[in-house]
Amino acid sequence: MHAFFVRFNRRLTAPLDLWPRLCLVVAALLLAAIYFFPLWNMTMFAPQYPEGLQLDIFSYSLVGGNGGQDLKEINLLNHYIGMRDLAVEEFTEFKWLPFVVGIIGLLYLRASVIGTLGSLLDVFVVNLYFSLFSLWSFGFKLYSYGHTLAPTASVKVEPFMPPMFGYKQLANFEVYSYPALASYAMGLSTLLVTVALVATWRRTRRDDTTTAS
Repeated sequence: MHAFFVRFNRRLTAPLDLWPRLCLVVAALLLAAIYFFPLWNMTMFAPQYPEGLQLDIFSYSLVGGNGGQDLKEINLLNHYIGMRDLAVEEFTEFKWLPFVVGIIGLLYLRASVIGTLGSLLDVFVVNLYFSLFSLWSFGFKLYSYGHTLAPTASVKVEPFMPPMFGYKQLANFEVYSYPALASYAMGLSTLLVTVALVATWRRTRRDDTTTAS
């Protein structure tokens, strides 16, 4: 067991090659997409809305299609079933999400400069936790909106959860929910960090094998 920890600690101090460092730099640059592009898009179709109601979810705001009019229409419909308005003030995530993503980007750059497997592993774990927590937070918000309906609403519906991914029929609405450009950029950023981590770990294993023989 002692020998295992010695080898593991030695690997954590192994230097990164040039291309894993470049992967970290590119990964940090990709995170900037969340400040300019939406993370998620939801589109709702109904007979009275044949062209659909669009809602883009940014890291800091909600933006309705048709110059913001679609968000007003969505909130009007939500009022009839007793759902709270979709408002920026309701989403605490908008207060911390841009800040945390910026910190992760800086940690990527820091790991690129420090240039050790240990620093790369640290930012990988931070990013993994952040990604899982963000998905949980988004899902919980959707669940909360659909399960806290006012009992005095003029239209009674069963509690529901809007879709996180894909399609769902809600009353006479067809709702589609998919990641948008910023989410794909974040996913590619995570992929680059993962590839850099796996490749560097394999290289250190080969180095250990060569040294042992």
